[in-house]
Amino acid sequence: MSSRENLSRASVRARQAVRELKARLFPGDPYADLDAGFAAVRGRMADFTMTSVERQYALWKAVGHIESAGISGDVVECGVWRGGSSMLVALTLADLGAAPRDLWLFDTFSGMSPPGEFDLDPAGRPMTEQWHRHEGRVHDPVFAYCSLDEVRRNMASTGYPEQNIRLVPGPVEKTIPDQAPDRIALLRLDTDWYRSTRHELEQLWPRLSPGGVLVIDDYGHWAGARKAVDEYFAGRSDAPLLNRVDYSGRIAVKA
Repeated sequence: MSSRENLSRASVRARQAVRELKARLFPGDPYADLDAGFAAVRGRMADFTMTSVERQYALWKAVGHIESAGISGDVVECGVWRGGSSMLVALTLADLGAAPRDLWLFDTFSGMSPPGEFDLDPAGRPMTEQWHRHEGRVHDPVFAYCSLDEVRRNMASTGYPEQNIRLVPGPVEKTIPDQAPDRIALLRLDTDWYRSTRHELEQLWPRLSPGGVLVIDDYGHWAGARKAVDEYFAGRSDAPLLNRVDYSGRIAVKA
């Protein structure tokens, strides 16, 4: 047997030993350490989002933070799909017994906007090419299509006060800043592409209260969103420390 074969077999045995050790040290549910309150909320909204458990938990903690720290302002989400993340916010605020905050949901409610030149998939391929292949198939999951009426029904299922839920249809480049609140406590960005993400940061970051939370859903997945974030904060004195939630999500507290 060659030395290369010996090395390969040793590597396989080492990986197997690591897996067995992890199984002994961390048996059962990998999320068993997460709060029971989060688990209850997640059970009511998980089917309405594509985000990971880690990103859901980070958002849940962010809501708790703005309440416990008394951060003033509304909650703004750009790019809502079926409304799952805003449902999480609404359910968490209700669980905390908090005074209702206005929840602003900005979306086209007709699927994703067309990508631009800076928008690449995780493999570095232009999304414009993939877009043209799917063009016209608006109900394809890749377009994140969900109607305004469906999102309204999903939000209503939380029991959150209807008068505090603001659904704003249209491209964010046309609805923001004119239809956005002046003061924001929690800002969640999930519109995937460079142009929309850059526009949201330029218009809404200045409105985020000190101590408020910024959530970037697409930083690690979509190159355009990452480029928009990096460019916007480059050289700014108020650039936050972006903490990694999972391979894609990032979260920060504004100083």
